[in-house]
Amino acid sequence: MELGKIRNIGLAAAARAGEILQNYWGKTHTVEKKGAIDLVTEADLASESAIIQLIRAVFPDHSILAEESGVTPGTDPYEWIIDPLDGTTNYAHHLPWFCLSIAFAFEGDIVFGLVLNPVTGELFCGTRGQGASLNGRPIHVSSTKRLRESLLVTGFPYDLQPVIRPLICRLERSLMAAQGIRRLGSAALDLCYVACGRFDGFWEQNLAPWDTAAGMVIAQEAGATISDFSNRPYGIEKKEIVATNGHIHHEMVALLTYDEKNDS
Repeated sequence: MELGKIRNIGLAAAARAGEILQNYWGKTHTVEKKGAIDLVTEADLASESAIIQLIRAVFPDHSILAEESGVTPGTDPYEWIIDPLDGTTNYAHHLPWFCLSIAFAFEGDIVFGLVLNPVTGELFCGTRGQGASLNGRPIHVSSTKRLRESLLVTGFPYDLQPVIRPLICRLERSLMAAQGIRRLGSAALDLCYVACGRFDGFWEQNLAPWDTAAGMVIAQEAGATISDFSNRPYGIEKKEIVATNGHIHHEMVALLTYDEKNDS
């Protein structure tokens, strides 16, 4: 596996898709609904098409999992996982908290990921065993030791009704325990902001593989601890994720434990 070549193609695809998102940025968008509040714009589709086209030109036998077009099977044990625009609602409302996300997996293990916010120009990268960076400079998680001194970030799933009680319970507990909580609207950026120490912890549920694949390896390579809400190992197929600087992980997991029988 030529990881250097994989990285270069990923970066080239991100640069092209970033240009596309910039070209559409700030303009009136054609917005469609995939669900009640789940949006897709022409920018999502154009970004994804550009990424896939570039990858396919170099690696025609690789599998691709992309948010808008789904699975394109390949014959090799390699898979690209693509979110062409994470934070579409922000993008459609001209809020600059969005990004594109590209990850690469070998036999199911994520070995490289990048996340680019084309408005701020921030490019996060992580390579398994080689660390993580922001615009070429190494990044690390925060050193905050206590939850009460921590700034947390979370997100809400599109389909709130089935999970509203545990979601509100977890949010209330975290609000009472932490220094503060933010909600930016992009899980990939949330993970990267944990990676570079801007946030001390992140949790969310009902995410898709493309939401976390790249951000996960970036955060892990920056020193983050990642699990599900029960402190079991996290994989991108899981529906719960908590990522912290490690110091506050057990406190976070305790806050996220939800007992329906004892919920008042």
